[in-house]
Amino acid sequence: MPISLRHRALRDVKRTNRVPFFRFLVLALAAWLIAYAPAAAVEAVEVRSSTDALDLTGAVDLYPNEGASLQVSTAPGADGIVRRIEVNSRDDTNTSWAVFALSNPGDEQIDRLIVAPFFQLVGSRLIWPDLGASRIASITPSQGIAPERQSSQEADVFLITLDPGAVVTYVVEMRTPGLPQLRLWEPNVYKDTVNAYTLYRGIILGISGLLALFLTILFVVKGTIMFPATAVLAWSVLSYLTIDFGFWNKVLQITPGEEQLYRACAEVALAASLIIFLYAYLNLNRWHIRYSHLALGTLILVLGLLGIAVWDPSVAAGIARVSLGIIGVLGFAVIAALALQGYDRAIMLVPTWILLLSWLVGAAMTVTGSLANDIVQPALAGGLVLIVLLIGFTVMQHAFAGGAIAQGLISDVERRALALTGSGDIIWDWDVDRDRISTGNEVEDLLGLKQGLLEGPARDWLDVLHPQDRDTFRTTLDAVIDQRRGRISQAFRLRADDGHFRWFRLRARPIVGSDGEVIRCVGTLLDITDQKVTEERLLHDAVHDNLTGLPNRELFMDRLQAAIARSRAEKLGRPSVLIIDLDRFKQVNDSIGLSAGDSILLTIARRVSRQLKPQDSLSRLSGDTYALLLLSEQSADRIAAFADAVRRAVRSPITFGEREVFLTSSVGIAIYETEGSSAAELMREADMAMNHAKRLGGDRVEVFRPTLQTGTRSRAELEGDLRKALKTDGITVFYQPIVRLVDRSIAGFEVLARWNHPTRGAISPAEFIPIAEQSGIINELGLFVLDKGARQLADWQQSFRLPVPLFASVNISSLQLLRHDLINDVKSVLSRSSIAPGTLKLELTESVVMANPEYSARMLERLRALGAGLSLDDFGTGYSSLSYLQRFRFDTIKVDQSFVRPNGRSARPVILRSIIALGHDLGMQVVAEGAETESDSLELHQLGCEYAQGFLFGQPMEAAQATKLLQAEMDALRS
Repeated sequence: MPISLRHRALRDVKRTNRVPFFRFLVLALAAWLIAYAPAAAVEAVEVRSSTDALDLTGAVDLYPNEGASLQVSTAPGADGIVRRIEVNSRDDTNTSWAVFALSNPGDEQIDRLIVAPFFQLVGSRLIWPDLGASRIASITPSQGIAPERQSSQEADVFLITLDPGAVVTYVVEMRTPGLPQLRLWEPNVYKDTVNAYTLYRGIILGISGLLALFLTILFVVKGTIMFPATAVLAWSVLSYLTIDFGFWNKVLQITPGEEQLYRACAEVALAASLIIFLYAYLNLNRWHIRYSHLALGTLILVLGLLGIAVWDPSVAAGIARVSLGIIGVLGFAVIAALALQGYDRAIMLVPTWILLLSWLVGAAMTVTGSLANDIVQPALAGGLVLIVLLIGFTVMQHAFAGGAIAQGLISDVERRALALTGSGDIIWDWDVDRDRISTGNEVEDLLGLKQGLLEGPARDWLDVLHPQDRDTFRTTLDAVIDQRRGRISQAFRLRADDGHFRWFRLRARPIVGSDGEVIRCVGTLLDITDQKVTEERLLHDAVHDNLTGLPNRELFMDRLQAAIARSRAEKLGRPSVLIIDLDRFKQVNDSIGLSAGDSILLTIARRVSRQLKPQDSLSRLSGDTYALLLLSEQSADRIAAFADAVRRAVRSPITFGEREVFLTSSVGIAIYETEGSSAAELMREADMAMNHAKRLGGDRVEVFRPTLQTGTRSRAELEGDLRKALKTDGITVFYQPIVRLVDRSIAGFEVLARWNHPTRGAISPAEFIPIAEQSGIINELGLFVLDKGARQLADWQQSFRLPVPLFASVNISSLQLLRHDLINDVKSVLSRSSIAPGTLKLELTESVVMANPEYSARMLERLRALGAGLSLDDFGTGYSSLSYLQRFRFDTIKVDQSFVRPNGRSARPVILRSIIALGHDLGMQVVAEGAETESDSLELHQLGCEYAQGFLFGQPMEAAQATKLLQAEMDALRS
């Protein structure tokens, strides 16, 4: 019995007969009623004829699981009498009951409808929701006509009749423990209300059905994945609405109030279709298969709720409602992130998704009971249709706005197709909407892959692309789609079936539809493997020593700079530099020959390489000098021990034929100590330590220390003075005559640099040229001498009209030859000076050319094409094979003075004759250096040498002296 009714019963007892004799009896009766009566009298709700509808939910007393029968006190009648009635359930089972009372204070009979809806979204709960059911099994009145059940697909409806002045208590036998809503309706008003909602629901269902049907047709016409995904979302919404509106019951003949399973399945389908749409519309599977796995896994989990719905629809619906909210929030986060990156599809979806989030908030407030208005549930249904309608409009823009290609591109399709067929290139076509790349079968045939492996989504290419090219390929395609303009020109590697990679170049451009979005990318694919292999070989040769294959000075300096930068940034270790120079190697080389010397250099390189660890690096700086970048050892004693191990490895005898060659080495060590040290300073310190080891007799290891800088301070000062001299014209250009041995006439001059120091006087080129090379000033110095020599040669050729124009030879160092700017420097010098083609000769030593034959060959060809002559200086003194000589088109060979001057050896004339004959056989002129006596000149002339230079014909002189010498020769010819 409710507590309020029990208190009222006690008051009634106190107001009864106050006679003392009966007080005990009355109190005992009241106590029995309070203790054992299952129910007390209820208060009647007045029903007037003018009232159209009453909400009885709050006036109902509930007795859940009360038993097979219920005894209850009726509401007091007009006479104030409270009666007791007992009602038994129809099937004698434990059931729930509800009791309410109605009174008719008027003088007319009233007919009303008692309505208990099967499903009420308001207050249905988020977790374990109430999915609806038939609420009332029967209604028993305390008096009058029994209520008559009316036919309805949406609610339990009973017709009751209230006589004038009657007070009727109704006992309701319920099928569920709860009664969410109970209302009393005037029959005509209820009918009008149902008809009004029926019209509204019909309109909503019509719009939703037409939208689902239209999107399905659109999928057939435009077969990209986002259209079926949108159609699935529309069909899911339509299914949900048909169940919510009770239309599904009529189609499947479901017993009214038994659609819990279908309602749960509809809510699960709504969440699943939202995942499918978001994944397909945003095209999240373009590059990352992980996105596909994530979406598929989430979809499987959501669809797994269908199995749970069979077991317990309420549990499945609760999880589906929570999932729908999570999908909405996470989906908005993804859309916002992509929109900030400028992705058009995401930007277009933002307003619709904000509306969806608002709908989810309203739905959450409704199911939790915060919103309890009668129009909330129909409004949410209409809002859901509106959201799908907006999504449909967004998707249809892609269907109708991007299909037609501009007419100007279609008009010459046949001509372009014929051109592509004639070129033999592979056609590369990417359908962006369907995300499908087509290349025919040529690429698979080249790579030996299975047919059709590359005919599919763009992300399939990522598995075949080289790992270093994947990000570039993906970023390039994304950029073209996002910017909707530009051209694709990219080289990448594809893996063949045997594991090797082949290079391809893709040239394509986007095709934009009338909506401004890219609908295709079309272009050609060309196999450039041979070209790339050649380029890589040339690049390798440019930074590696041709004889040993070790890195050269430029690559070593780059690695040293990188190691220093890393040491500064990470503070984890310090690099050390070891310079290894072979002692007395030239003597060994002269005694056993050049070929044996090359073999020894290779042997030393292999021996030292065996001492290294993977992080260390060995380089060949020059003929017999190596540099070692040591990173594997950090402590000073370990570095010294490593250097001594290298020294001992070099000391081991080298077997060459039947003899053994013993070599020693001087090793200089410089350890990176301060952050201010640069790579050049570290190399200079190691070189000073190596030179100190040589001065001490060689075959030893020396570590750089500050005291060694005392001996090299003058060298640093000379470097500074040399830089200053270049800026202040302190360098003078001298000219040494080169004569024809036939008539002793001047044929040309060798251009030489001379430096007269302000305090130290004349400094030999043998002293300041190495300083210039080590400090990098050699490029400025070489350009200065080249320009001065060219201008002076142009003046002489203009002043002295000789049958054979004068020529000038200018020395080029190895650092100048390795610079690409040498081509531009020579081109600018020749353009500024009007000289005869081929008369400005560039002299290069044999060791410079042979240090990198492949690169040198290309540079020499380009220099010759500019109109410069080429002269091979100091021929016969290099370390490389003569077989390379035929590859270089030199105009002139300059024989080294060591073969010209008599040395008492019988082999000298033979070698000299052979060199001259070799030059003539190769179509080159021969210039001999070091002719100091008449006997030297006569011998050279007899051997067929055309030109000679030396102190016999004139020492290096200034331009004015050389001009006087030429003028005197011209006067002698005229006389």
